[in-house]
Amino acid sequence: MAGHQSYEEQKKLVMYGLKLLGAITLIEVFIALLAKGHIVHSIHFTGVMHYFYMALMVGFSLYKAYFIVYNFMHMANEVQGLRWSVLLPMLLLVWAVIAFFQEGKSWGARRNQIDKFNHEEAGKKPATGSIDYDEATAQFLI
Repeated sequence: MAGHQSYEEQKKLVMYGLKLLGAITLIEVFIALLAKGHIVHSIHFTGVMHYFYMALMVGFSLYKAYFIVYNFMHMANEVQGLRWSVLLPMLLLVWAVIAFFQEGKSWGARRNQIDKFNHEEAGKKPATGSIDYDEATAQFLI
């Protein structure tokens, strides 16, 4: 573990952090306004540029989180085991958020498929006989 910092060293770190985090935040806001066409009306990030823009925003946010945790929450001065005990649960949380987005996308696709089927069936007369389920196309057959 590193030794304690003096008041002047801590003050210098806080001012450096304030300037760095403020500059990164201003860059993020500028890029977001540019990407959405608020600064230059003819520019809208679509396709590959949209994914690049999103990756850039995630990268900036992760760097700011890293800086805050390591410098202002004093993780830089802790032993490696404690760092990992904080980092691993956070990574599992990130994994869970990604998994929930994928699950929600799957549920949304299935809901759209059911709504489409219900809309198609609403215009038809009910057929006499039994109702079968086609597993290959995931639709009900009348």
